[in-house]
Amino acid sequence: MLVVTGGAGFIGSHVAELALSRGERVIVVDDLSSGDPMNVPRGAQLMVADVTRPKQLGRVIELARGEEVAIAHLAAVASVVEASRSPARALEVNVVGTANVLELARRLDAYFALASSAAVYGEPSELPLKESSPTRPVSLYGVSKLAAEQVTFSLAAEHGIRASALRLFNVYGPRMKPGPYASVVYNFLTAALRCEAPVVYGDGSATRDFVFVADVAEAFLRAAERRATGVFNVGTGRETSVMVLLDLVSRVTGVRLEPRRAPPRPGDIGRSVADVRLAREALGWSPSVSLEEGLRRTYEWLRTLTPSTRTC
Repeated sequence: MLVVTGGAGFIGSHVAELALSRGERVIVVDDLSSGDPMNVPRGAQLMVADVTRPKQLGRVIELARGEEVAIAHLAAVASVVEASRSPARALEVNVVGTANVLELARRLDAYFALASSAAVYGEPSELPLKESSPTRPVSLYGVSKLAAEQVTFSLAAEHGIRASALRLFNVYGPRMKPGPYASVVYNFLTAALRCEAPVVYGDGSATRDFVFVADVAEAFLRAAERRATGVFNVGTGRETSVMVLLDLVSRVTGVRLEPRRAPPRPGDIGRSVADVRLAREALGWSPSVSLEEGLRRTYEWLRTLTPSTRTC
């Protein structure tokens, strides 16, 4: 059985959906503060609970008693901007919430996989980033995720919990969230759909490792199946600049996008790309969806939500 915290959110709902497709029983734990109950796949059991409230999490024990359990912990304040605007809440959810879910894992004798982030590395001193690369986060979000990792492995060692931390790079795909914390992929695709000029911060030379959400879900299931322990990068190993991404979006959508320029944002790093060899060796996992194909799938999803009659 798989318990997915944050399973009504973007990535968590894909993890739950994939597990169900493979015959797993799935319990989704989500407080619905940012998740959408419409994201919860049919067949999963939704339990509305806040990971910062241990008594609420206790109900999972009754539902899971007697079963072999794995926990995919994705409940989080999940962006640099959101964490900087609500620092106390970010620390409470990302650190204290992680400790609470680990206590649940201890009581269930469950495997535990944490959704961590490439933000723990900060401005890289080497590329590609390896799991052994220095961790020097430059944002509160990165600090909170690094603290969540430290809490995970400290409590795992103390209580004999098998645990992993998956350092997710820039995840994109269907069910991405709109709004002020939306990712660059969402913003570019939405701009194409609306025939608007997307914002590019700085000169557009910043690079990221964009990984499709279905590949990320696969990484969580591989980790759970193998009861893998340790830290694993989850990316593609391909470095893409913001301006190259803009060109790819133009190609996929058929809309020539001319950006509006804005100053660089505080906390944004210059370059990022993952070394994914460890995940390939330990999890038997590798990304399978190209950036162009992933953008196409994501754009088609967006078009179903907001059909456009405009011609750019």
